[in-house]
Amino acid sequence: MLTKNRKQRIIKEVGIHDLDTGSADVQVGILTKRIDELSRHLKKNPKDKHSRRGLLGMVADRQSHLRYLQKKNNRRYNSLIKKLGLKK
Repeated sequence: MLTKNRKQRIIKEVGIHDLDTGSADVQVGILTKRIDELSRHLKKNPKDKHSRRGLLGMVADRQSHLRYLQKKNNRRYNSLIKKLGLKK
């Protein structure tokens, strides 16, 4: 579970400005951290089908945000991919 402090740290890392909470960059950063945590949970609990469904939804949501960002601002998209260590 993402705590308030972790979210703020993510916002400072990938946000455009300090109060930025809704941009695609921040949304992708938060979704990436939640996906990482849920992936670790599913490795320990492989029969948890409900969490797996939630994970797939988050991955699809992140992909949508990334596609939007790539269309609107390719330079920000490339820098975000490098910061988060995602594959293209």
